[in-house]
Amino acid sequence: MKFSDWATRVSLIFFMLAALILVLAFGKAKHFPKNITTANKEISVWSQYPQIQAQQIQNRGEKAQKALTLPRKTQQNAGRYATTEAFARYQPRYEMIAIDPSNYGDRYTQDINGITVHNQPIIVIHETGFSAASAVNFFQTRHEDESVQASYHTLIQLDGTVIYLVSPEKRAFGAANSVFEGDNGPETVQTNPNLAPSVNNFAYHVSLETPPDGRGDNYIKAHSGYTEAQYHSLAWLIAQSQIPENRITTHQAVDRSGQKIDPVSFDFDKLLTILNTYREISPVYRAQS
Repeated sequence: MKFSDWATRVSLIFFMLAALILVLAFGKAKHFPKNITTANKEISVWSQYPQIQAQQIQNRGEKAQKALTLPRKTQQNAGRYATTEAFARYQPRYEMIAIDPSNYGDRYTQDINGITVHNQPIIVIHETGFSAASAVNFFQTRHEDESVQASYHTLIQLDGTVIYLVSPEKRAFGAANSVFEGDNGPETVQTNPNLAPSVNNFAYHVSLETPPDGRGDNYIKAHSGYTEAQYHSLAWLIAQSQIPENRITTHQAVDRSGQKIDPVSFDFDKLLTILNTYREISPVYRAQS
């Protein structure tokens, strides 16, 4: 075979392969999920959620640092709420623990039908059901089954220690089938065609460690309740957000599966009383209003 003939055949094969690759790439692009865009600046602006206190945290390794360290936002100079002197005096212990990426995801700008979503942030309060260590171990385990994946943004131990697990701009898998009853009606977003709609896309999930007498029974009606340190750390955490009281809720309130009743024995009035000592309406916001 002449060299020119051989070169011609090689060129033809190359162009055929290139064309095949282009066709396959075009086909994949056509079937790309509609809601893959995750830089959601219109709805749940993540700076409105409680922020990670990165300056003094006792980090558990470089991986946790890279996964969770966020720039601090100055909330005293902008927004509806400003923290108080009481907030500054309360100094809970806190740390960051990295969890497996299968247990959290991105926040979407669109639902599965390509409709833009505009939900304002909410805070959903949970309890672990077991020990804090057990919950963290579950979150650090990779789960391929989407129906099993779960996480909170933050967990508060019995001694008041605040454990940051998922960065606020990410979507923690804290609630499955769920709806928030807002002032303007029910709110929920479906981001996975295989799962029921949920509040996860616009929720910040924080969980309280269950006391020993309440562990291991998903249907328990009451237990000894949460410690003073847990209430204060929860209020301290929420005080760093711009989320109003009417958008702070519980897992039981948003659940639509009929199976979740946490946090059991939770004193909402007590939380709000402490919260109102840790934050107040900003003078700037009050003046503008």
